[in-house]
Amino acid sequence: MEKNEIEELRGRVGCAAVLEDDGWKVDVKESTRRAVKYRRDAKIVIVIHDGRGWFDPLSTAKGDVFDLAEHLGARGFPEASSRVAALVGFVPAAPPWERPSRPAPIRSVADRWGCRTKPRPGSATWRYLTGDRGIPDSVVATAVQQDLLREGPHGSMWAAHRDAGGALLGWEERGPQWRGFATGGAKELFRLGPSAAARICVTEAAIDALSLAAIQVLRPDTLYVSTGGGWSPASERAIRRLAERPGTRLVAATDNNRQGDVYADRIRLIASEIGAGYARSRPRAGDWNEDLKALLARLGREPLARAG
Repeated sequence: MEKNEIEELRGRVGCAAVLEDDGWKVDVKESTRRAVKYRRDAKIVIVIHDGRGWFDPLSTAKGDVFDLAEHLGARGFPEASSRVAALVGFVPAAPPWERPSRPAPIRSVADRWGCRTKPRPGSATWRYLTGDRGIPDSVVATAVQQDLLREGPHGSMWAAHRDAGGALLGWEERGPQWRGFATGGAKELFRLGPSAAARICVTEAAIDALSLAAIQVLRPDTLYVSTGGGWSPASERAIRRLAERPGTRLVAATDNNRQGDVYADRIRLIASEIGAGYARSRPRAGDWNEDLKALLARLGREPLARAG
């Protein structure tokens, strides 16, 4: 196959077509417009770059549509290119997104953050966090005091990702009908708690960090962090910098599933390489917010009190 034919195929067939033809399904709840998660049984593939790229969050596999065909079983490039060529004209089903595409932002990340108000008791975002998510007012108030939260559109929450110096990089977006990350922003870590804490609990989402902080009643020796639903190089570097501090203990508080176990193993390797302490803290349900809501149900939604 000539190079121009390869490029034409790459432009005409997206990764979504290959996956859908192979029986994979979109996990709408766990997807965003820029990162669409496909599942088949316990396997996961995330499609990025407007359908032209992909990666497997459970391994190091990634690439273009031809690499994906090989990842799914094609034996070598000739068979992969044949599979891709057979899908010319195939139109995969569009995910039922809850909100339309947004135009490219004009203002900077800092400007957009600065134009949003902080959540306050009774506001839409406050009600979403304390009502839908069951996070106690005290935990939400602490996050607001640390300038970590903003009111997003339609009652959603913006949860800041900052670097070690406190500079805003981006934010996680979570709401009743939406999940995503700041357009033009960068993921590093959402950080709740004392920055100099020796115990670092690493979760996969800001909602989980807030929920675990509520379950543990904001332990004063703990920094609760979130990688924002992924594992970026910047997040890994930030975790390494935290682990390098004397006396640090990393707690892998990732989800109770295969992806959570993969992330936990990466955290364990960081701790081992640097010589930091390590522990695995696994939620009983799928994630910490589910555990929090189950705990509140058992307590009749009474406020969580710090243990003596």
